[in-house]
Amino acid sequence: MAEGPKVVGDLIECGYRPRHLYAVEKWIESHPDTNVITVSEEELKKVSFLQHPQQVLAVFPIPNADMERPLHPQLYLALDGVQDPGNLGTIIRIADWFGISTIFCSPDTADAWNPKVVQATMGSIARVHIIITDLAKLMQETTLPIYGTLLNGESIYQKTLTEEGIIVMGNEGNGISAPIRRLIQHRLLIPPFHKGAESLNVAIATAITCSEFRRRGLFPRERFIF
Repeated sequence: MAEGPKVVGDLIECGYRPRHLYAVEKWIESHPDTNVITVSEEELKKVSFLQHPQQVLAVFPIPNADMERPLHPQLYLALDGVQDPGNLGTIIRIADWFGISTIFCSPDTADAWNPKVVQATMGSIARVHIIITDLAKLMQETTLPIYGTLLNGESIYQKTLTEEGIIVMGNEGNGISAPIRRLIQHRLLIPPFHKGAESLNVAIATAITCSEFRRRGLFPRERFIF
């Protein structure tokens, strides 16, 4: 389920077709050709998950994302047990921003199609493929380099980074699980510049890591939008 002009609009623009679409007259006026059921503000509030409903609510079929084997030589994210829907939604949004089109999730990662996750993506879930898979099996079969953020890693600012690979991010409390940790080939650390906080939020750590990979000038400047 998706709510609001931004999230619903992005999904429809990317080719997703809602099974059910409910909207108030104000939204319908700017989308005259949409097959929609008109509802009042009060009716929308009754079915919305949001404290303040945003004109439109849609129910979409969950897409089936097929995994290419072998993986294409590009940059991927792998999430090992990320639990918080807000974190997961933000990570999907981060992936979209940095041009990472596929995220692999362990079975114990939060449901990417949870309404809270969908809303937190701000529409990015329309452009990022989510694949639930056995991360250990995936990592054992791929020839791509595997990176992971760990406290005993080498500073990401000094480590050699490649333009393709799998970046593994772990659980909010426990980090990357032991079975997956053993498969990490390149251990990365985001070094603290002050003694205080014990760790970074996983979404923030993901943003810093993805930014550093892209910052190295791995793609032509025309790929970036200013």
